[in-house]
Amino acid sequence: MVMDTIRKGTGAFWRAGGALFSGGFITFAILYCTQPLLPVFSQQFHVTPTVSSLALSTTTGTLAVCMLIAAVLSERLGRKRIMVLSVFISSIVAIVTAFSPNFITLLILRLIQGAVLAGLPSIAMAYVGEEFDPQSLGTAMGLYVSGTTVGGMFGRIVTGMMTDFFSWRIALVTLGIISLLCSIYFWLGLPAAAHFQVRAFSLKKTAQSFGRHLKSPSMLCVFGIGFLLMGGFVSLYNYIGYLLMKPPYNLSQTAFGWLFIVYIMGTASSIWMGKLADRFGRPKVLGIGMIIMLLGGLLTLVPSLIVIVIGTAIFTFGFFGSHSVASSLVGKLAEVDKAQASSLYLLFYYAGSSLVGSLSDLCWSWYHWFGLILMIGMAILLAFLLELFMVALLKKTRREATFNKHTGPVELSQYNCVKRVI
Repeated sequence: MVMDTIRKGTGAFWRAGGALFSGGFITFAILYCTQPLLPVFSQQFHVTPTVSSLALSTTTGTLAVCMLIAAVLSERLGRKRIMVLSVFISSIVAIVTAFSPNFITLLILRLIQGAVLAGLPSIAMAYVGEEFDPQSLGTAMGLYVSGTTVGGMFGRIVTGMMTDFFSWRIALVTLGIISLLCSIYFWLGLPAAAHFQVRAFSLKKTAQSFGRHLKSPSMLCVFGIGFLLMGGFVSLYNYIGYLLMKPPYNLSQTAFGWLFIVYIMGTASSIWMGKLADRFGRPKVLGIGMIIMLLGGLLTLVPSLIVIVIGTAIFTFGFFGSHSVASSLVGKLAEVDKAQASSLYLLFYYAGSSLVGSLSDLCWSWYHWFGLILMIGMAILLAFLLELFMVALLKKTRREATFNKHTGPVELSQYNCVKRVI
């Protein structure tokens, strides 16, 4: 007997939503806890800003690749089991990283961290797509994404403050212990998957499922949007510390850490724009989110600390709202193999963090903050063009499917899929 999907307004929805929030919190708190520490690593280990940024890009790059493996394992071992192992082990590795004797060891542990963290993000999206009612999908994904924003904010603020008062090593140990406690809540609060069916592993079928999504022009557009927006977002936060901790701003490590309080804007936007997407359509809300992101980035060019903070807050609001909507688009467009579709989206998403982040190193070296914002602005505009192209493709598919929808189940499936999106 197939159980009902999880719907808004029920106790099961808020238990599952709270657990997903907790899982997103753990993932982003650990993943980005080294970001405010990049200037500290440059000083302590005597490395350049470009080399120091590897403490983040190594993790996100490994995460991107390993999510494909995690998605395949989840088809055989179950969604919840892989996600629970991911959050517990990643919390332990975070503690071990605090005892790194040199920068090479730290990079190796951060590489392992990326591989372990891969067990949650792509599977969480697939879990939401399978277990939640379609009308509750945007809100559920918004809760998960809001957890990532709070986690990213909390991890950065805590490591910044603890580093200023004690050391970066104590900061990482503290964060690891907090993550362990949140892992217990995630394990107890997340319902077992009711609509998941175990599949035997087949390399051929796995390759076909990934290939099916990679052959879809609309899905590729969503993947590209995630790649570009995440690349621009991480680039700004990687280098804003180098901007604000030097003259004329001269912020302390603690003061800079508190800059990440603007992540609250991301928490609000991911839930609010997720609800708007359910009501008004995902493409329209996604476009608005990208415009907000671009305007916020441009504001940071004004040489005023207050305006830079406001611009960063607006930029963050636009990014997390856009990411929440783009994430739910993957679940809407993928009729089958949702875990593979989610993992591919996040492969591009975190690959953008690493690859666009590498390009930002050159922009910073050559033209400093102006060059960085110029690159980010170009990435957002390109993402906007991809969205326009995706909408045009979907409308064309709808017209063709409407004309042929009585000819067979394939055309009817296409019609229903596109109708849900636009």
